[in-house]
Amino acid sequence: MKKFILLLSVVIVASSCGQYQKVLKSEDSGLKYSTAEKLYNEAKAGEGNEKSKFKKALRLFEQIVPEYRGKPQGQKLVFLYADTYYELGDYYLAGYQFERFVETYPQSEKLEEAAFKGAKAYYFLSPRYDLDQTETHKAIAKLQGFINRFPESEKLDEANELVTELRVKLEKKAYEIAKQYHHTRNYISAITAFNNFISEYPGSPFREKAFYYKFDSAYQYAINSYAYAMPERLKTARNFYQDYVRYYPEGEFLEEAQTSFADINETEQNL
Repeated sequence: MKKFILLLSVVIVASSCGQYQKVLKSEDSGLKYSTAEKLYNEAKAGEGNEKSKFKKALRLFEQIVPEYRGKPQGQKLVFLYADTYYELGDYYLAGYQFERFVETYPQSEKLEEAAFKGAKAYYFLSPRYDLDQTETHKAIAKLQGFINRFPESEKLDEANELVTELRVKLEKKAYEIAKQYHHTRNYISAITAFNNFISEYPGSPFREKAFYYKFDSAYQYAINSYAYAMPERLKTARNFYQDYVRYYPEGEFLEEAQTSFADINETEQNL
């Protein structure tokens, strides 16, 4: 019985594959449209091998999209085409196709969904923080464009969360660059980088660390200086310490900062 069921399954799969190949090679655009839509809907519903069905649908969509441009069915087809790329994780093409849809069909009932998915596709293209962030900047711009265009959207909260996540990624990259200067004892560059960071990202979760390491950079630079240069540099470090404790009187690095500040006072007295 089990062998019979297995054999039957093989026959069904082979028959299905054969039918699909016939549709793929057919000259009937309507048949390709209906078959692709059926495969797409089954994949969206989680029926069978979803990825395989999306791929099959995509091959058919690619063949017929040019033929339906300007026709009544074209609007739906272009949306399905873009969404199939999206479901398959091909976010470059998904973003591009959704943008074309938004430009071509500004009155569509699918406009908001297409605009959101098009913007979110760019979010998925954003790399980890230590790589080039060109795509991250692009994703923020796309998502912000969606937020501005659809301020009442049900996707507004999600869009804002994605923008926040991407901005934190940019902040982390900028912070880590400054921290690397500190780590390699390039204290002048570190101070400049931390100053720029604090100015550019006033609400960043890395702001306290930036204030502390700016102070520590000035402190390390001062105490490792020649005696003639120490007074002015210790004064700068003192000012940075005061900035830190003013903004973070109970900060994470308060104890370390106080220890360094005590050393500043002692060093000044011994000059």
